[in-house]
Amino acid sequence: MRRQIFLPIVMSVIGIFYAAFDPSVGLGTENAASTPAIGHLDLQAQIKATASKVISGVVNISSTVLVRDQAPFDEGPLFGTLPQTPPQRQYGQGSGVIVTADGYIVTNNHVVADALEVEVLLADRRQYKGRVIATDPKTDVAIVKIDATGLPTIPWGDSSRLGVGDFVLAIGNPLGLNQTVTFGIVSAVGRADVGIADYEDFIQTDAPINPGNSGGALVNIKGELIGINTAIASPTGGSIGVGFAVPSNMARTAMQSLLKTGRVVRGFLGASTQDVNSLLAKLFRLPDVKGAIITDLMPKGSAERAGLRRGDVVVRFDGKEIVDPGRLQNLIGGSSIGSKHRLDVIREGKPEQVELMVQEAPLERIKRTPPTHVETPSHPLNGVLVDELKPATARQLGLGTISGVMVTGVEESSMAESAGLMQGDLIVEVNRQPTPNLAAFQRVVEPLKSREPILLLINRQGTFVYMPVEAE
Repeated sequence: MRRQIFLPIVMSVIGIFYAAFDPSVGLGTENAASTPAIGHLDLQAQIKATASKVISGVVNISSTVLVRDQAPFDEGPLFGTLPQTPPQRQYGQGSGVIVTADGYIVTNNHVVADALEVEVLLADRRQYKGRVIATDPKTDVAIVKIDATGLPTIPWGDSSRLGVGDFVLAIGNPLGLNQTVTFGIVSAVGRADVGIADYEDFIQTDAPINPGNSGGALVNIKGELIGINTAIASPTGGSIGVGFAVPSNMARTAMQSLLKTGRVVRGFLGASTQDVNSLLAKLFRLPDVKGAIITDLMPKGSAERAGLRRGDVVVRFDGKEIVDPGRLQNLIGGSSIGSKHRLDVIREGKPEQVELMVQEAPLERIKRTPPTHVETPSHPLNGVLVDELKPATARQLGLGTISGVMVTGVEESSMAESAGLMQGDLIVEVNRQPTPNLAAFQRVVEPLKSREPILLLINRQGTFVYMPVEAE
């Protein structure tokens, strides 16, 4: 069984070395001409030197939390409150990276969240009580402090310079095995929508990462900190060669802000955005399936002040390509408050440029849940029931001056249902034309041709989304 588990990892590492250093395996004509040959022993010596240099800068973090469980209902008395079991101590283990000689350590928020006690074990076996200075759940970054001086550190690197194929080392305490070093490559950058944190721009690596590695160091071949190991994708709970690390630039910015203000000060677009798919790219006349569609604007927010409009598609930020809304959010979130940036947008199929001055992110808005009504429009949205949005309903939903028609029913197996339209959605536009009431909705919908896709702008529980409905 052990042979079956470990053989694929061994073979993948052998494959990396074979492809990189066997003269019979070319790097491609262009790379071969510009990249000097590296011998196997040279790389091995570099890896050993790097590991030796950085391993003492990674620590073991043990945390203690109290968990109180209620007793099962049928075990309680007939009257009165449910009995509770005594609080139970639970222990967790993770890793951390020493980034200053006087004891500041970067780790993951989930390693120390709600911890009553934190113990930090250094590579030389010295042990310290740790204090959680600040945390940022939105990036899963936390800062721990120990009272010590003259500590070994790992220098910060520039994660923006990373590319797919770069060699990396992951250092941590997987499964409680202190100061473990694994080796691999960067297998992807800019991973978002992983579902781990609100702000995601993960480095993906095949350097084996396991439980206990969280908060440890991901370093480049020069021994610079380019990521904080955070999570793995695995159906088994162990490494299958897909691990994720918070980029060092994001972690460093979060740390600096936490130490300065006690919280992370982020830039804010002041607009809701949506991803681009192939049909939306066609309807918005985009050159490719990339960008962030502006679906709603916050009054007096950065986007509105810059002159952005609903339906604009942001494709570049200071010349950097915007593949999806996550990329735009990360770039703006990491920008200094008050800084100015050039946005390239596609507006009505034509390129435009606007200057955006970044504002600070406000408190999160609360999403509200709408109720329903009943009526019928005509072709081409067959199977969709709508009704006027009554002022009382708008007040109840806290919609203020927002207008539109309320979807009160969607026929099963209809094209609208396939597109994702739901009861309770508020249709604000059809094919970029406002539908403030039922009469306007019917005027826009009735002349539409049956075989052409329709582009709806809907308000779903306070969030604006463009929704294409394909014709049969």
